[in-house]
Amino acid sequence: MISHRERQHVAMWIETSPRQHVAMRIGTRPRQNVTMRIGTSPRQHVAMRTRTSPTRDDQTKEHINCTLPPMDGYPECEGKLKWMKEMWETDPCYKSFGVDGSLCSFLIYLSEIEPWCPVLPGRVGSSELEKNLEMGSEQAVVRESLEGLYSSVGNRPQYSWIHQRIHSMKEIWVEAGRSLSAKYNLTQRKAKQIIVHPGAITYESGVKIAESAFHGGPLGELVQWSDLISTLHILGHHLHLSGSTFDLMDFLGIKKGACPRYSRVNVDLIYTDIVGFKQIQKSAPVIWSRYKCIIRVLDSFGTEPDFNHIAWAEKHNLKSPFGGLHLVPLQFYTMFPHTPDNTFLGFVVQHQLSTEEIEKLKSTKRQNQALVYGKRAEFWQGKEAYLDVIHKYLEIHGTVDKNTSIPSYVKNHGIIKGTAVQILLRQSKVFVGLSFPYEGPAPLEALANGCAFLNPRMHPPQSRLNSDFFKGKPNIREVTSQHPYAEAIGKPYVWDVDMHNLTDVERALTGILSQSIEPYVPYEFTCEGMLQRVNILVEKQDFCSHRESWPPVSALQVVKAEANTSCKEACQKAGLICEPAFFPNLNSPTSFAKYGVDCQTSQFSDSNLVLPAYNEDSKHCLFQSDSLLFSCVRSDQSLIRICPCRDYIKDQIALCKECV
Repeated sequence: MISHRERQHVAMWIETSPRQHVAMRIGTRPRQNVTMRIGTSPRQHVAMRTRTSPTRDDQTKEHINCTLPPMDGYPECEGKLKWMKEMWETDPCYKSFGVDGSLCSFLIYLSEIEPWCPVLPGRVGSSELEKNLEMGSEQAVVRESLEGLYSSVGNRPQYSWIHQRIHSMKEIWVEAGRSLSAKYNLTQRKAKQIIVHPGAITYESGVKIAESAFHGGPLGELVQWSDLISTLHILGHHLHLSGSTFDLMDFLGIKKGACPRYSRVNVDLIYTDIVGFKQIQKSAPVIWSRYKCIIRVLDSFGTEPDFNHIAWAEKHNLKSPFGGLHLVPLQFYTMFPHTPDNTFLGFVVQHQLSTEEIEKLKSTKRQNQALVYGKRAEFWQGKEAYLDVIHKYLEIHGTVDKNTSIPSYVKNHGIIKGTAVQILLRQSKVFVGLSFPYEGPAPLEALANGCAFLNPRMHPPQSRLNSDFFKGKPNIREVTSQHPYAEAIGKPYVWDVDMHNLTDVERALTGILSQSIEPYVPYEFTCEGMLQRVNILVEKQDFCSHRESWPPVSALQVVKAEANTSCKEACQKAGLICEPAFFPNLNSPTSFAKYGVDCQTSQFSDSNLVLPAYNEDSKHCLFQSDSLLFSCVRSDQSLIRICPCRDYIKDQIALCKECV
């Protein structure tokens, strides 16, 4: 219990000047309940007092009668109380909310008008807070339509391409929701308030990704945003779509030049990208940290722990324009399952056609033709010999800007809509990679339409060490082909080739033309697969309270790696996947002993990314002292890693078998 003297110290703390104040940690022990005035609003509170300024005796009495609630989970409360003591008279809006210079009025304001402090014991929340809480108790119900989304996405030019894709897949999403509901119990879920802020599509970003989408620009990120929005809507959550920093500030209740008002959204989750994350930091420099643990960052190529950690990146010269966000690495959501240190979000491979489009194709047989994967002129440059060989076997089609200089034998359709591309793929036997762009959605769309993918190998593998494209990326992952995920699928769907070895190209073409393949889509890239995955991530993944371990610890399988082997490699060799959420379960001498490692000596350190690990000769064990530096992908020649692995569902690698 807090002592009487300590309570007096904190109660009188507000009377001291900033220079005199010495912060005292509170909230680390239970408090005794002390009676105070309850049930009044801030405005009623000030009305109950005399209109004259309170005397020092009045204030002292108010302080003594004011219960100090536990401050756990409110790290900035004390600092805000200090600021209010000095600044509450600088803006009349504070008085309008009942602030009168007393500690009680500060605490009431900072807990009921702004969200910095815990609500005082026995007090009733404001009507606005009650309204938000009431909304937060609503149950999520799987929706039977996407109609509710159209007004939100259709009224913003930045969302035009996203709107088009969502609308084109409406029937597929609804059917997938029904199918998942029939297989799993999707009741007893809270309908969450979710802000979606794709920073790269905002005008303020200057990226112009939305404007270029209809003119051959990159679509990967827009595909992922479209599918995430559709997924969250079908799952029954409430979405607040932001197309600008103004929208963002409005949702968060940020109002410059006066007292902050209530947030329009009692937000549970925020989905953004790296551009958007920095916009949040800039727009809300004081309060953004309050939202840090509920942020999910869509990050196409992934961020590895050493690039994410601010101090480590600076010390080891790993600075990146996209790094240094200092989040839990699992808060980064990737397009493909590049690294287990991040979370695989994915997208949906669009391959289903409408009834009208299917009727058109009924009389169309697959032609002896190839479709080239490349919408921009620079992708085609230097590939003439490669394309000449393919032309010996197949008629070549393209979907590139009409003004682009390409071989005369290419039948160019220009920039066309996604459904038209699907039809071309269903007519073609080969989808031809040109080595760039890396890791886009299109190769999987080809497989989904029964069209084999010619996948160029990279010699040497591309990374930030030798590629301008990857130079600024916050990872050192090596890309061994144009599409590593497709490479893992392999024949008969994916044929890896050396573009500069024309004999190799001809051999692959001969193999492709001698076969017939059925359409193939990994479950994790279907609408239903994404609904399943995102639903579990929304329900279970928690970076705020850590009340419940997820994935369940019962899924942990420990693997001892060989020297100079990463946990990613060691787990893969065992038919498993590295699970960074389990690192804390192995990060102690007791845990090591449990798995047969006898530590003669041990220490905690933040000087290595491979910890926990041990030296086999000396039996000296090293444990990680900085949880943001846990890494599945690093290795050390002198250390043996003890690796946290788990199983996974076939074609749903993000989920363990116990996770569903």
